[in-house]
Amino acid sequence: MLVLFTDFGLEGPYVGQMKAVIEREAPGVAVIDLFHDAPAHDPRAAAYLLAAYARAFERGTALLCVVDPGVGSDERAPVVLQAGGRWFVGPDNGLFDVAAAQAGAAKYWEIALPGGPVSASFHGRDVFAPAAARLARGEPPPGEARAWRSTRGWPDDLAEVVYIDRFGNGITGLRANGLGADARIAVGGRVLARAPTFAAVAEGSAFWYENANGLAEIAVNRGRADAALGLAVGTALTVED
Repeated sequence: MLVLFTDFGLEGPYVGQMKAVIEREAPGVAVIDLFHDAPAHDPRAAAYLLAAYARAFERGTALLCVVDPGVGSDERAPVVLQAGGRWFVGPDNGLFDVAAAQAGAAKYWEIALPGGPVSASFHGRDVFAPAAARLARGEPPPGEARAWRSTRGWPDDLAEVVYIDRFGNGITGLRANGLGADARIAVGGRVLARAPTFAAVAEGSAFWYENANGLAEIAVNRGRADAALGLAVGTALTVED
């Protein structure tokens, strides 16, 4: 299968145009829309989401990932990364750094620009989608692999909100298994205890829990944590043991 992770949103033509290329280059391959509302223009926040959610997919899966504010510039290269047995296709702008670090070892190939017309503003369609389709067909990436090296120094876990879902819950960049059972999260002027489920706390109560993909998530039972606690992507938090 081929998994899509972008900040494009579902409005407009962008996702459809990428899917059209995939269908042309790899007909019949299952295409999964994982995120199209990843943090906009924010590869750092998106990197923590991608690393957590990619683990749910089998080894060999190709993930086409586009959060690319530097598209068309020399500040990042188009790459294929292999980490944790999965393929990641997209810009070398930090989006893959957390997945690579958590895998322990990773290698990458730089994607050569196609010979035909390439839009400077839409590498998702013209560069990344064809490369991902080749991987989905079972073809290896062209060229020679190099060992992945990150120079950004991002932490393994990020004590910030990295995503707000449609219910107003705030997903953080913290892996829950690294937090103690009695750990509390301080955010928005409140200190939140851990709970196993929504139903374990009273209606309207704020808490944090381990979400289905292993990240610490801040929520309000039958309410919106973003409104109650002033959460947004980038909101900092503190862990208290």
